[in-house]
Amino acid sequence: MGGISGKEALQLLLEGNKRFTEGNLAVKDTSAARRENLSTNGQKPFAIVVTCSDSRVPPELIFDQALGDIFVIRTAGNVVDEIAIGSVEYAVEHLEVPLLVVMGHEKCGAVTAAVEGGEAPGSISAIVKKITPSVQKAKGSGFTGSALCEAACMENIGATVADLIKSPIVKHFVKDDKLKVVAAKYLLESGEVRFCL
Repeated sequence: MGGISGKEALQLLLEGNKRFTEGNLAVKDTSAARRENLSTNGQKPFAIVVTCSDSRVPPELIFDQALGDIFVIRTAGNVVDEIAIGSVEYAVEHLEVPLLVVMGHEKCGAVTAAVEGGEAPGSISAIVKKITPSVQKAKGSGFTGSALCEAACMENIGATVADLIKSPIVKHFVKDDKLKVVAAKYLLESGEVRFCL
């Protein structure tokens, strides 16, 4: 789907999410011929989506897209490290993807764990540690209770966008108007994705 702008790519995601929420999904070509074409000619995704590993948040379904359409990076709490950033950089520089979406979601378990504090076992502590500054920022804005979790979620989405924008590759493509970066939040029950443009 080469040659489209970030704005056009965003429109495709908006239209796909509308189909998803209305239960009016597009027919997807998952045939052997389509798979062979992708294998032979390579992938040409029109969007990168950095989102949570939560099983309730599958971007391809939420945006009603097919094989080869979305380059997805998923981590608990939609946080990024050097490897996740490198994955985004690959999609931006080598695949020339025009749109980068960082999508959190309501009732995120990783954010809730960071809000609740306490000991996190194993490497889970690295996720909680990464989200904790967003929790502190939300607390500093006066949020408490369940509102604190959702405010921390929004802060965390913004923190991930900020981490990605620090990448020299991402920064370069944004500066040259070859990459649009947007933040979004997925609502579990309605299925709606709200973009924070």
